[in-house]
Amino acid sequence: MRARLPGLSWFKRFVPKSLLGRSLLMILIPLLALQAVTFQIFYGSHLDVVSRRLSAAIAGEISMTARLMNRFPGQQDHDWILERARERFGLEMRLEPGAKLIPVVRTNILGPMDDDLEAVLRDIFRTPFTMDWTSDTRSVLIHIQVADGVLHVEAPRKRLYTTTIYLFVPWVVGTALCLFGIAALFMRNQVRGIRRLAAAADAFGLGRDIPPIRPEGATEVRQAAAAFNRMQDRIRRFLAQRTEMLAGVSHDLRTPLTRLRLTLAMLPKDEAWHDDVAEMTADVEEMERMIGGYLAFARGEGAEQAKPVDLATILNDVAAAARRAGAKIDVAMTETLIVPVRSDAIRRAVTNLVDNARRHASRVVVSASARGRSVQVDVDDDGPGIRPEQRENVFRPFETGAAGGTGLGLTIARDIARAHGGDISLEDSPLGGLRARMRLPV
Repeated sequence: MRARLPGLSWFKRFVPKSLLGRSLLMILIPLLALQAVTFQIFYGSHLDVVSRRLSAAIAGEISMTARLMNRFPGQQDHDWILERARERFGLEMRLEPGAKLIPVVRTNILGPMDDDLEAVLRDIFRTPFTMDWTSDTRSVLIHIQVADGVLHVEAPRKRLYTTTIYLFVPWVVGTALCLFGIAALFMRNQVRGIRRLAAAADAFGLGRDIPPIRPEGATEVRQAAAAFNRMQDRIRRFLAQRTEMLAGVSHDLRTPLTRLRLTLAMLPKDEAWHDDVAEMTADVEEMERMIGGYLAFARGEGAEQAKPVDLATILNDVAAAARRAGAKIDVAMTETLIVPVRSDAIRRAVTNLVDNARRHASRVVVSASARGRSVQVDVDDDGPGIRPEQRENVFRPFETGAAGGTGLGLTIARDIARAHGGDISLEDSPLGGLRARMRLPV
């Protein structure tokens, strides 16, 4: 017994079911993992180092300016120092004498720049300060509490940002989308051949006449398509040879049977031979019916093409024929059902089911209903039924049971249903007898 790994059941619900989806998932996961590692290396090391160095440069220039102002406290000296800071460092600074800094809540921005600048300023000044990254789109407003008051600084944003991140992030995202798009186009073309092969196999299994499929895609897919075409040719050849052989045998057997029938018809009308002639005539007719059943079983109505048919028309025709033969039969349908089937084949299958039912029962009810993506045709009777353990045996060829006949009626009916992609099963009937249920895909 294969052990299941715990925790994987929830994961399987999110895994795509199609081959294309799973193939793309196998490409996408490694691609995302590679891009994540690359982005982490850049963002976590290179960008962090560059951001810390830029922040340290700004903080060092502000610290040098503040120290020079403490060293030379005169107003003229302060003006000269601030002018030099603006010229050399590009920093707009002014001192608000005697002011007290009011703490405010800082707003974080994307990237490590604000955190790095805050860490450096805290390490250098060790006095209260605030930063405003949102009020001005071109500058960062820094307010630092110094001994003489509050030093207001406008630092250009371009000195704290690195343009590499604006190029790297689009490059990472763009290349990932480009590679994934190319992989999706390539995989879709590869899966297309498999889908066509599956559709052709399904159509051929439903008995539809389809042309050979054109091999395309990878080598393995082409080999599978070519193998399917060869298999289709072999099956068609086998069915044609079987039908021709049975047709020839039927013709050869019907010739002497016809002579026997004519001979019996031309015998003198003698009362002494009347019963014997009647029995021999019935035997000849039974042999002709058997030959017709064998031929129908071998042919399987394979030459007919499927087309949309109103199922009510078929059921009513079969019921009318059964009534002419003396059966008591009702048709119960509450909706119009249009199904793509081979009408003559389905008519033969329903006829066989009805004949099997009326042979053992006094009442037969035929009904049809839609069930999701399939249609069910039920043939119910009030006869003795069949024991559950014996129901599958009656579908075997030449299995007559207590019914008499050739034993091919239910076999042919199931063969026709399965050729359409459906099946026939036997169940207990609400009428007390047997229910034959035929399911057909729509």
